[in-house]
Amino acid sequence: MNIFDKIIASVDPEKALKRQKARIELNFIKNSGYSHHGASKTKKALKGWMFKGGSPDDDITDNLEVLRQRSRDLYMGGAPLATGALKTARTNIVGVGLKLKPQVDAEYLGLSDDEASEIERSIEREFALWADSIDCDAERKSNFYELQQLALLSCLVSGDCFALLPEISRKNSEYDMRIRLIEADRVCNPKQKPKDKNISGGIEINNNGEVVAFHIAQWHPLSQQMKNKNKDKWVRIPLFGKKSNKRNVIHLMESERPEQRRGVPLVAPVIEALKQLGRYTEAELMAAVISGMFTVFIKSESPNSDSLLGEGVDLSQQVDAADEVSYELGNGAIVGLGENESVDVANPGRPNTAFDGFVIAILRQIGSALEIPYELLVKHFTASYSASRAALLEAWKMFRMRRVWLANDFCQPIYQEFLAEAIAKGRITAPGFFDDPLIRKAYCGAEWHGPSQGQIDPLKEVKAAELRVEGGYSTREKETAELTGGDWHRNHRQRVKEENLRREDNLIQEKNNEQVLELQPAEE
Repeated sequence: MNIFDKIIASVDPEKALKRQKARIELNFIKNSGYSHHGASKTKKALKGWMFKGGSPDDDITDNLEVLRQRSRDLYMGGAPLATGALKTARTNIVGVGLKLKPQVDAEYLGLSDDEASEIERSIEREFALWADSIDCDAERKSNFYELQQLALLSCLVSGDCFALLPEISRKNSEYDMRIRLIEADRVCNPKQKPKDKNISGGIEINNNGEVVAFHIAQWHPLSQQMKNKNKDKWVRIPLFGKKSNKRNVIHLMESERPEQRRGVPLVAPVIEALKQLGRYTEAELMAAVISGMFTVFIKSESPNSDSLLGEGVDLSQQVDAADEVSYELGNGAIVGLGENESVDVANPGRPNTAFDGFVIAILRQIGSALEIPYELLVKHFTASYSASRAALLEAWKMFRMRRVWLANDFCQPIYQEFLAEAIAKGRITAPGFFDDPLIRKAYCGAEWHGPSQGQIDPLKEVKAAELRVEGGYSTREKETAELTGGDWHRNHRQRVKEENLRREDNLIQEKNNEQVLELQPAEE
């Protein structure tokens, strides 16, 4: 209160109080009334909101160790739904592996269609020679398509995954380039030093923010077998070779913020929901098991009862004869009672009728965060055709987006390095490949096809594909890849052979040099 208010308070306290109240209300409006509703610090609904913000390194890198281990625990059995969600994403994004389809820019290279097709077939054969063999794996365990699955799943579970591209000569192997996958934990700051402006999360950048190198621990930081060995060994691997400019490291990560260096596990936003739901499910399951047993409780009226169980403990059968106080529930178990002891039957009231509805509500929220519709998350389709198709189409947007990301960030860089080695060794002829970046890009064009979306009603899907081709909105090659995951050119060549054989054996009737096809309507 100022001097004027104090004078008024001495004469008319009630009026002074009104003036002070009005001043407080005006101050409240000035400080918070015009702020954004979501930024208000005085509203009761937001007053208790504990929040904290920071840079990508502060918010992500500092919390990654805990997030990774919790994500892996959920995947390994902590929550079956987490396992199902991650495997569903893996299966639909990469499936049995993204297959290479070379797309040489014939127009820029001055090649005819036949010449371009011949080069593409040659590249495809050479790539299959390398990719179909376990020799492409530095550990000699998996072929290229299995490595895709492993890299994607590791990225989804741990947040990111790294691949080294060393050159290792092997007997009876035409190519020396190998793929060595590195788990996310091994890329960390040397000797676990705190992050600084250049090195954070094991990734080194220069003053322009460009990634220049990765620091990889020789041993896994969480390895129990290596706890007694010297772990203070890190190797610095530059992103590109200094002389050859060859790519040494592939960092598979889905960025969500600018200047982000490390990735976040897919289930990070729903870790708490998945864990609590898992606990709730286990509790309901145990309650259902107990309700199927003859469960009783000892009630003793004597405070000094000599009963081994004591008051309020489950009555059941003894587990270990050597341990007099070890008991477990049993089916129809009968136990003798002591003096002044009676029996009460416990009824847990299970199964819980509200369980299914509550779990479905939580799963819808989890599915929304993971971009996997509830129906696909639990593999349970009970809605109409239109609703089920809408759910699959919505999920397919996410699968397609991540498939393109995997192809661009993992498959394509590896393919380009392979093609460079194949051309350098003379197994593929590509004039000007090492002389002009545009020529190199023209030869490196490729498409990567994965498993098809699948059809709820194949007849409708095929008819729609035919209409898209006839209307010029799509091509036979694209529709073949999306419907079946096949190769239209191979199908065409095979069909020509089959149709010629059928004509030779008089299995096709022809009239006026036109093939007669009899189509029967499909059953509803």
